[in-house]
Amino acid sequence: MKLAPAIPILRIFSEDKAREFYLDFLGFTLEWEHRFEENFPLYAQISRSGLTLHLSEHHGDATPGSTVFAPVEDIDALQSELAAKNYRYAKPAVEELSWGRMMQVADPFGNRIRFCQSESA
Repeated sequence: MKLAPAIPILRIFSEDKAREFYLDFLGFTLEWEHRFEENFPLYAQISRSGLTLHLSEHHGDATPGSTVFAPVEDIDALQSELAAKNYRYAKPAVEELSWGRMMQVADPFGNRIRFCQSESA
């Protein structure tokens, strides 16, 4: 038996703000989106370089304020890319920690993604 990587579900409250943050700023690609009918909440899958996330406007799908731990191989390249976008609501910096390096970004809904590069990477 083999388990596949988990796909975190993050609660969102505005499709426009989610697109601005996840697609425009972080550079994720929208893979698909679903609504039961027009004018119903959005459920979508986005991905970037092996990291897949689900975004949901559905009440009860996830808890606002969640954190995703995302391993990364070149945290400096990611930080430079994000800094060049000059996004008004986030200016992430890389932190040096005892086990490696981390850059945390918070989305407009209180969720956080911790991009982490271990010392061995």
